Amino acid sequence: MILKSVFGLSLVLNVSLNSQTPLKTDPAGWQQLSAPQRQAALMPLVQRATDCIVRQFMADPRYTTDMRTHEVNDLIVDSIAACGRPVRAMIDTHDRLFGYGSGEAFLLGPYLDVLPSAVVKQVKMKVPTR
Repeated sequence: MILKSVFGLSLVLNVSLNSQTPLKTDPAGWQQLSAPQRQAALMPLVQRATDCIVRQFMADPRYTTDMRTHEVNDLIVDSIAACGRPVRAMIDTHDRLFGYGSGEAFLLGPYLDVLPSAVVKQVKMKVPTR
């Protein structure tokens, strides 16, 4: 269910944010980095995007501590839409580091695979237990 929503969201993000900042490529510089170095360069942007999504998620008036899975997924999709800039920065940087088009594939694949559990885990860490 979340995949369909996020796919639609990716189309919206692509249209609304496409080319806000031109893709600056430096193939010679990035190609000399190893895969672990590229991943390390990407991690701060992944963390910024995830932090934004968690903040938006927790600030949403629909958020409760006893949400069902589909409610969590819907709220995450809406939170991603509100975090367009950090998400776009993550996608663009991934494209620069790993090749054009890889950023969207990363967003729709590995990133979204772990995002719901990451959001739930971070929210639990931030919300005091009673």
